[in-house]
Amino acid sequence: MTSRISGTAAPVRRRSLLGLAAGLTGTGLLTAACGGGTKVGADDSGTPAPTFTGGEYDGPQVTLEYWNGFTGGDGPHMRAMLDAFNKEYEGRITVRNTTRQWADLYPAMPTAITAGKGPDVAVLHNDAVATFAARSTLIPLDDVVGQLGMQESDFIPAVWQAGIYDGKRYSVPLDVHCLANYWNARHLTRAGLDAAPADRAGFEATLAELTDAGIDKPFWMPSKWPAHLMFMTLLWQFGGELYSADGTAAEWGSDAGVQALSWMREQVTAGHSPGQVAQDAQYTAFKNGEVSFTWDGIWQINDLTENTENLDWRMAGVPAIGSTPAVWTASHNFVLTSQAGRDENKVQAAKFFIDYMSRQSTQWAGAGMIPARNSVREDDTVTGLPQIALAADPAVFRFLPAIPGIGDVQVAAMELAVQQAVLGKASPAEALADGVKTANKMLAENAAKYAK
Repeated sequence: MTSRISGTAAPVRRRSLLGLAAGLTGTGLLTAACGGGTKVGADDSGTPAPTFTGGEYDGPQVTLEYWNGFTGGDGPHMRAMLDAFNKEYEGRITVRNTTRQWADLYPAMPTAITAGKGPDVAVLHNDAVATFAARSTLIPLDDVVGQLGMQESDFIPAVWQAGIYDGKRYSVPLDVHCLANYWNARHLTRAGLDAAPADRAGFEATLAELTDAGIDKPFWMPSKWPAHLMFMTLLWQFGGELYSADGTAAEWGSDAGVQALSWMREQVTAGHSPGQVAQDAQYTAFKNGEVSFTWDGIWQINDLTENTENLDWRMAGVPAIGSTPAVWTASHNFVLTSQAGRDENKVQAAKFFIDYMSRQSTQWAGAGMIPARNSVREDDTVTGLPQIALAADPAVFRFLPAIPGIGDVQVAAMELAVQQAVLGKASPAEALADGVKTANKMLAENAAKYAK
C-alpha cells in the first residue's frame, strides 16, 4: 500500500467532490438560477470594493460567511484549517462555515448573495469562476495578489492562469487535483512487472500480458464519469484543444479527438474492458482487486488508503498514450463575493482570510490534494505524500478554459458524445461531430447570455 496520509477520511465520491462532474460544475444550475443575461449580486451603488491594504486585519470585529462543498473526506482537513484560523484571530475575525453538496451550493449562491444571505468568501472549481464572474457575483482580487506579492512563480503556472477572466483575477487557487493511474501491484507481479508503464506501447503490452496471466479485462473503460476526463486527457495528449481561443467554437471533434475517443473504444473491442460499465463500477472493481488499472482522481487516495485492507495499490501519472504528456486537472479556488463588497471591513477581512488559507495549506494536502503553491509543496510535511510526485512536471496539468457557461456545454455535448462512442452506439468521428454541433450552438447562446 502507498504511504498513508495523515487523518482519516470517508470514501469520496467523485460527483460529490466536483459537483455534478468536472464539466458540470454547477454552472448549468447557476444559469437556471440567474436566468437570461441578468446580472446578479452586484453592489447597487456601483461603488467599487475598497482596495486591499495588506498586512494584518486591524478593523472592528467581523463575521465572514464562508461556503464550500467539502462534504467528503476532505471536510475534516478544511475544518481543521478553519479552526486554526478562528482560534488565532478570535475576537477579530470569525469565519462561519457552511458546507453543502456542490450541486446544491452552486445554484443557491447567486440568489443568496443578492439577498445578502449568501457567502462573503467561497470556494469554487476553476471552471465555475468565469460564470460567477460574468454574473457580477464576484469581486476581482488583483489588489490582493499585488499587495501581498503573490505571483505566478510561486504557483503551478496553469492554475495561476486559470483564475483570470476578462483580464482580471477573480480567484486564488488552493490546490490542483488531476487524474492519476492507479494500479494493482499483485496483478503486475503476476505479469512479471514491478511498475506501471508510462507510455502507450508499454501500457498496451502490459494489458496483453495481464490477460495472458489470467486477469480477465484488466482495464475497465467507463462510458460515464470519469470518461470525459479521460477523453480530455487523451485529446491533449494527441495534440488537440478543447475550444477556440475566443471560446466560440468547440475543437474537440478534431483528428486528435477522434484518436483519443477511438483509443477509449478500443479498450472494449480489444477485450480489456466489458462492453458496458455501470456508474462507478470500474472504481469499485479496482477496490475489490478485480481490475489491474483504473484512471481516477487523486481525491481517491484517502479512500484507498483507509478502506482497502487487502489491496496492494500504487499510483502514478496517467501514461502518455499520445505524444504529448498531459492530464485533465481542476482546482479549488477562493473567491470574494459581491455580498462582502458592500462592507469595507468584510472586504479587508475576507481578503486577509484568503491569503492566510493559501499560505497555511499544508493541512489541505492531507485531503489528497496537490497544494497550488510551490512553497507549500516544498514543506517537509508535504513532500513525502504520494500525490506530490505527480507535480514533478507541472507542465502536464491542463485546465478547462475560463468560458462562462462551459459546464453546460461539457455535459450536454462532450459527455454525451464520449458515452455514445464508448458504448459503440456511434463511431468516434460521428459522435464527436454531433457533439460539436450541439456545443457550438450552446456556445453561441452563451455568448449572448453572458454578454457584458
